[in-house]
Amino acid sequence: MIDAHCHIDAYADPYETALLVERSHVLTIAVTNLPSAFKAAYPHVQRLRSLRLAVGLHPLLAEVHARERAQFATCLKRTSFVGEVGLDFSAEGIATRDVQIESFQYVLGLVKQQPKFVTIHSRRAEAMVLDLVEAAGVRPVVFHWFSGSLKQVDRLLAQSHFCSVNPAMLRSRNGKSIIERLPPDRVLTETDGPFVMVERRPALPMDVTLVEHYLAQLWQRPVEEVRQQVRQNLRDAIPV
Repeated sequence: MIDAHCHIDAYADPYETALLVERSHVLTIAVTNLPSAFKAAYPHVQRLRSLRLAVGLHPLLAEVHARERAQFATCLKRTSFVGEVGLDFSAEGIATRDVQIESFQYVLGLVKQQPKFVTIHSRRAEAMVLDLVEAAGVRPVVFHWFSGSLKQVDRLLAQSHFCSVNPAMLRSRNGKSIIERLPPDRVLTETDGPFVMVERRPALPMDVTLVEHYLAQLWQRPVEEVRQQVRQNLRDAIPV
């Protein structure tokens, strides 16, 4: 199983959660929200075979980007994974729109020079994210928990990008519509734990099995074939 977007450091006991993931053999991309968080987590997880630590610059933390940005380039040399990065133009994030754009362009510039797996946040900013990614010439990237229009889904697919699907998307009409629009070779599984809930508890990486079973029914394939497809998609989403 693969969890392409999980905030291990946001659980009540991050290290115990990391060990649980390791025992469960779920390949998990552990995103961080800031380079300082990446640096704090790195010594604890670098020996774990099932975790891939990603360096992030979350748009909703734009007020601290100025002091964090320089560390991003340093951390980038220590990982093949970037996330969570992107833009958020919801009511929660719109006040820092300009800073977010500047930071995201900075990240994309670095990734253009050093290709990495990139998982992107794009809430209420899907068109701008697509514009900036296209202008930077960075591809492919992974749109995490995409909630834009179906036309925007078609646009990201035309640019060779991926979407990662979590259990919360299975509970919404828009989420299901987006999933149905995605061809099997552009889908990754994620939880976005602990921010997504499953049975009134924070989702864990093992809960991607819920998405796998949904996709198996949608695609009319056995679960193991779905799992193999997602593994291949992850390989394709990591630039050579």
